[in-house]
Amino acid sequence: MPRLLLSFLAALATLAALALPAHAGDTAGIEDYAPYQPQTRCAPKAKPGTKVLGRWIVDHEGGAFGGISRPCRSGGTSEHKEGRAFDWTLDATRKKDRQRAAGLLRAVRATDKAGNADAKARRMGVMYIIWNDHMYSAWDEFAAEPYLSSSCKTKKKCSKTLRHRDHMHISLSRRGGKGLTSWYEGRLD
Repeated sequence: MPRLLLSFLAALATLAALALPAHAGDTAGIEDYAPYQPQTRCAPKAKPGTKVLGRWIVDHEGGAFGGISRPCRSGGTSEHKEGRAFDWTLDATRKKDRQRAAGLLRAVRATDKAGNADAKARRMGVMYIIWNDHMYSAWDEFAAEPYLSSSCKTKKKCSKTLRHRDHMHISLSRRGGKGLTSWYEGRLD
């Protein structure tokens, strides 16, 4: 074959390979950081992505499954009322639970092989995490910030639940809650 034809076929093969869709495990299709999507309606039935994520966390890190849904009649805005928030039962006064929480935060915030920061959290559709008086929000690239519930005047007068010291709260984007982000491919029941 003439050299020009071989070069043309090699270039064509390269273009064809680039046109193939990326597999969910590949880093090419990673999601951007989830924007804040507050509860806008009440549909508390646990969403499929939220259930899978909750089971995965307990299976991989320990702790207990603290629940997803909240009744519509309870006050305030909460992604629990849309079935897309999970409470992972941990105790911030116990060293083992603090280690579990730190392990999960490290895992979801790790940089992947392609250099994408917070790769697993982005693929899961994590919108924000609240744990032990701190909030980690996607819109701030999961940087730890001090957190005090709007229901509390001071940390001292605030319950361990409102301080998120007896559980870690994980809120998902609507796509994450539905299991429509790349991490969920092949994991939904």
